[in-house]
Amino acid sequence: MQPAPLQFIQDFLFLEKNVTVYLKREDLLHPTISGNKWRKLKYNLSAAKEQGKRTLLTFGGAYSNHIAAVAAAGKEYHFTTLGFIRGEEHLPLNPTLAFAASCGMQLHYLNRETYRNRNKPEFIQQLQQKYPEAYLLPEGGTNTLAVLGCTEIVADISIPFDYICCAAGTGGTLAGIIAGLNGEKNVIGFPALNADDFLQHEIADLIKSYNGEAYQNWHLETLYHFGGYAKVKPDLLHFITRFKEQHSIMLEPVYTGKMLFGLYDLIRQDYFAPGSCIIAIHTGGLQGLAGFAERLGILF
Repeated sequence: MQPAPLQFIQDFLFLEKNVTVYLKREDLLHPTISGNKWRKLKYNLSAAKEQGKRTLLTFGGAYSNHIAAVAAAGKEYHFTTLGFIRGEEHLPLNPTLAFAASCGMQLHYLNRETYRNRNKPEFIQQLQQKYPEAYLLPEGGTNTLAVLGCTEIVADISIPFDYICCAAGTGGTLAGIIAGLNGEKNVIGFPALNADDFLQHEIADLIKSYNGEAYQNWHLETLYHFGGYAKVKPDLLHFITRFKEQHSIMLEPVYTGKMLFGLYDLIRQDYFAPGSCIIAIHTGGLQGLAGFAERLGILF
């Protein structure tokens, strides 16, 4: 697979503040397993094959990028896929679940109370007994093999830079970037949900599990979640529309849109020293736009 291209972003603000910004187009890695989802799945798919597993079993919400990506990966790499979905079934299926089903994923619905048990050992043991041929992937796809895959985001960058900025959901992508840099440069994470203390510990624990290190060259900017996971406000939607008009690049409002909104705001505030070069990661997730259009009547 070819490296995700770096796209130079021209903006008057960047000229005024004397900073250089590139968008790393992870969204272009694969047509249906795009961005950080491909990075997270890459080594997990290899492990599943090595273990002789023929089924991928995972969890997610009804609009989950991870559910869509696992379904697409199953179709492409000849795995049966089982998706355990938070909440009740609603017909017709929304665009994300309709896509997953079209890829052959078997959808199972868990009420929210049961879904909260998804990481408990006894619940996992029950699933393993019922589906012994299944390789279990956590919600969001984040585990140490996902962190390994995300370290390769750094290896793809062929130019000198000072900062990497990336959105954070479960923290696996950010953990991989931090580990891939091995204490060099600076990393800024932009949480998509309002749970920064939890996420701070999760990312640190993921890195510790991956390579035993505790790096100090990263932090989270926690003011740009717009109220919480998948919450949007007019300012964010206006920014996404303007960005598309100016740069012909589509963003989504859950992850990358919030990260870039935050990055622009930090640049306005002179957070970055003049002459800084910043790499912003486009983590994909564009499949979710159809769901936003359906739920909110927004056209992107």
